[in-house]
Amino acid sequence: MQHLKPSLLNASSAAPLFGRRSVLAGAGALAGLGLVSGPAQAVLKLDVTQGTVQPLPIAITDFVGGGGPQDVEAGKGVTQIISANLRRSGLFAPVNPAAFVEKITNPDASPRFQDWRVINAQALVTGRMTKQPDGRVKAEFRLWDVFAGQQLIGQQYFTEQTNWRRVAHIISDAIYERLTGEKGYFDTRIVFVDESGPKEKRVKRLAIMDQDGANVNYLTRGDDLVLTPRFSPTSQEITYMSYGSGEPRVYLLNIETGQREVVGNFPNMSFSPRFAPDGQRVILSLQQGGNSNIFVMDLRSKATTRLTDTAAIDTAPCYSPDGTQICFESDRGGTSQIYVMNQDGSNPHRISFGDGRYSTPVWSPRGDVIAFTKQAQGRFAIGIMRPDGSGERILTEGYHNEGPTFAPNGRVIMFFRDAGGAAGPQLYTVDVTGYNEQRVPTPSYASDPAWSPLRS
Repeated sequence: MQHLKPSLLNASSAAPLFGRRSVLAGAGALAGLGLVSGPAQAVLKLDVTQGTVQPLPIAITDFVGGGGPQDVEAGKGVTQIISANLRRSGLFAPVNPAAFVEKITNPDASPRFQDWRVINAQALVTGRMTKQPDGRVKAEFRLWDVFAGQQLIGQQYFTEQTNWRRVAHIISDAIYERLTGEKGYFDTRIVFVDESGPKEKRVKRLAIMDQDGANVNYLTRGDDLVLTPRFSPTSQEITYMSYGSGEPRVYLLNIETGQREVVGNFPNMSFSPRFAPDGQRVILSLQQGGNSNIFVMDLRSKATTRLTDTAAIDTAPCYSPDGTQICFESDRGGTSQIYVMNQDGSNPHRISFGDGRYSTPVWSPRGDVIAFTKQAQGRFAIGIMRPDGSGERILTEGYHNEGPTFAPNGRVIMFFRDAGGAAGPQLYTVDVTGYNEQRVPTPSYASDPAWSPLRS
């Protein structure tokens, strides 16, 4: 895994102000950077705490090519990805380039802010792509507060030519964080089940892609049925269920090496695997006769601990971000509902009390809400509620919605929807406020998405 190294730029020079560091450390260091090139005013900040947000007008200029035609094309590609990322978030409204008054030819110079104010751009992004003598590419960008006449971020990255798409996602995250105060989620990946072929004979393969649907790679060949892939929070591994040898088994798969191993040999069905926050344990459900219970396995020692012991079906467990609690699905009360218990299995208590059946609970990375699937009156909805069961809100509903997964900043939820008939499932995203629902492009039908943490 290649680590991109950013440097910080001031408003008048491309020289780095600080030593280069890893992406995540560099992004954190940028949060307070504000170098004034005009009269000091209030720094631009987008308030995303409200239910509805008026998208911020932002002008994103084509990154200038510092060398040959390849630099120019790469610069345009980076610009397009940044614009698409920010627009898709629902928080930004990229200004049509046809309205631009000033043509940026030198990203190091302060822009003519009045030219951007007249087209109502509140923020401006400029940049450059330059091929280096060693074959790498240097990507530079600056984020400007147009009305304050102030540079908010100046940063540069060195990377391989083939890595320019990822640079665009990292720059998008830096812009998003500086203007919203929240971490971005663009430099992430989605693992999902790719479904192809006729409805009665679907081939299901594990696949992985960037969060915007690009760079799709297949992790399994489709020989075996695969379900419920989940990312490790600490490594390049996923856990998933496969019907490879008659009965389902839970596997670990290293994304980078392709190495696969069974998570223990259980005598009966095992399903709904998910990592603990420390990445060292996997929690899962094991069928025993007509019921199922929840177990946790230490991946180093292979020791297994039983957490529930009922005659009901307990399944779909998910840890809270701090690892102290577990939400899960159970029909111990007669219908499928959401319960929360301590990490050792103590104090299980029901938190869902609305009309209908609740399933597939997943804890937000923020810890503030639990997302779920709700089935009532022949329709499936994706919703959220607080961990104590209060504040239930439906975000979206349809013929068959299922399988919510959170972006690493907890702001966006991805799920899959099957419209019924001859069609198949497709991936969608929706903001936790219930706005900005969008379909995510995939090569074929797709289900069971899982969102990765920010890449390191």
